[in-house]
Amino acid sequence: MSEAVVTTAVSRDDTSQLSAKSPDRFPAYWKQSRVLSLVLLGVILFLWEWLVRAFDVPAIVLPPPSAVLLALWEGVASGVFIRHFNVTFVEIIAGFAAGASLGVSLGVLIGQSAFLERVFYPYVVAFQTVPKVAIAPIIVIWFGYGLSSKIIITGTIAFFPVLANTIVGLRSAPLEQIDMLRVHTANSWQIFRMVRLPQALPFIFVGLDVAIVLSVIGAIVGEFVGAKAGLGYLIMQKNFSFDMASVFAILIVLSLVGVCLHAGVAFVQRRVLFWAGSNQTRLPGG
Repeated sequence: MSEAVVTTAVSRDDTSQLSAKSPDRFPAYWKQSRVLSLVLLGVILFLWEWLVRAFDVPAIVLPPPSAVLLALWEGVASGVFIRHFNVTFVEIIAGFAAGASLGVSLGVLIGQSAFLERVFYPYVVAFQTVPKVAIAPIIVIWFGYGLSSKIIITGTIAFFPVLANTIVGLRSAPLEQIDMLRVHTANSWQIFRMVRLPQALPFIFVGLDVAIVLSVIGAIVGEFVGAKAGLGYLIMQKNFSFDMASVFAILIVLSLVGVCLHAGVAFVQRRVLFWAGSNQTRLPGG
């Protein structure tokens, strides 16, 4: 037991030393990576523009970046993009909150009971394997063309990644620590709070990160099936009018939404798991 404590202490000392040195190197590394990322974006846009003009590609097939940026500016300046964005953003956040809450709650129950896992998890997997595009029209018929159906569709897509990662995280708690707490007469709640939950949090945040990105897809799928407003609804309108530049502009907006939401989850993860002190718990891109 003493050797394990010493090993843990040494590893923590090494981690603290690495984290103490990292602030000196991190700003330069961060700036360099961001500059290279922007340079790569500039190269891609330049090649895209040049290829479209050099080969005289029709705008209906692939519009040049200049036309896409112009459509993006016009959509934002006119307020059309903002009005539809507000609808889609509410669907994304509400659906993600509903799916994540249900995923964590059910994951906590299943993760601590093999009996519940054998009873419920096969049905959860069976429901997850059903294509959401197939059941989206049914949900729209049941709950209408408003926000409710889009939130439910988004929630069903965001639910499973959080559930699966919560179960895996709870099951990954070290048995030695659990046995030690039981020897010291700790109850189930104390074991959950002191060992299982801290061990599961990195896994839960991975599930939340996947779920928040999938929530964007879920909201758009719901709007494709049937909607009165939203960016997915606007994409359908622009497709019917063959305005490909506006379609690409909306796709850029959706991509930015996904990146910002991912960054938000990574920010919360860094604040919640500040005690981890390890790069292994950091989300990709976070």
